[in-house]
Amino acid sequence: MVIQYKCPNCGADMSFDSESGHLSCPSCGRQDEIETFPETNILRKFDPGEAKEYHCENCGAVILTEAETTATHCSFCGAPVLIADRLSGDLAPAKVIPFTISKEEAVAAFQKWTKNGRLTPRGFTSGDRIKKMAGMYVPFWLYDIDGTADVAALATRVRSYTRGDTIYTETDFYDVRRKMDLSYLKVPADASEKMDDELMDKLEPYNYEELKDFRMPYLAGYLAEKYDYDDEALFSRIESKIVPYIDSYISSTVSGYSTVSYTNKQIQTNKKNVYYTLFPVWMVYYDFENKEHTFAMNGQTGKVVGKPPISPFKVAAWFTGIAASTFAVMKVISFAVGGVLW
Repeated sequence: MVIQYKCPNCGADMSFDSESGHLSCPSCGRQDEIETFPETNILRKFDPGEAKEYHCENCGAVILTEAETTATHCSFCGAPVLIADRLSGDLAPAKVIPFTISKEEAVAAFQKWTKNGRLTPRGFTSGDRIKKMAGMYVPFWLYDIDGTADVAALATRVRSYTRGDTIYTETDFYDVRRKMDLSYLKVPADASEKMDDELMDKLEPYNYEELKDFRMPYLAGYLAEKYDYDDEALFSRIESKIVPYIDSYISSTVSGYSTVSYTNKQIQTNKKNVYYTLFPVWMVYYDFENKEHTFAMNGQTGKVVGKPPISPFKVAAWFTGIAASTFAVMKVISFAVGGVLW
């Protein structure tokens, strides 16, 4: 099934507007609330015998997509389309964080970000080198985690004191036990095979107060994919993600000792709730010196992540400057204490 949203005024294709949070018509400027958009203007096309081939309602062209695609554009007329059967049943997202940053705002924010790189080559920040910029909803799983921790440790407190000419050291030993309940809400893991996990992790945090119940119109005008990995497949990654936070919390409860040696640490984690969620991401493909550099921008907060190219000349100049500054400081100190620095 292919879904398109038609403007009740002029019949043009409508898409989601990140600034207003409404469905917007680029032709006549009409805007509609997503929750109250009239059903009569939602075009649904489905052929039971057409399991893999989809057609644009505007021009009739075949919509060629990869199997994971759920929202895209017609390659011929550019109309935004949603492939609804890939967004239903077990594939239906529960939540979505809508885009709040428009493409124009994203371009301006990215160009500003490139100019902040002190070690990037001079030409990297000049000119319009953005090869492609795509707003897409990336599939994530959000986990609510309950768990327990049972910890045993041998701790010491050491104090030293002096009597007469003798220094005494006194060590007290403690058997430490901790039993605690653990709770972590909405821990994210991206579920797309194509997306770089490290890149997606660095886009966090998202503001979960802006989570919305999923509705298809949020995707109109953007790209979107369904998940490649289910929540079971990613749970081990979630466990490894929260272990450092659990260890830090345990350490915070065992304080005031000179030394702590853990003899037992048993941590159990369980999924309480799991939400299939779509996060907004601007993917930026940037040309420089005949190479394509990939960056990602949080479509809600504007945070940019990626690895810009490094200028070896700027790096050399930076180290030279540090060395010169260090030498100058040492020389001043030497003269101040009456010495000579060669």
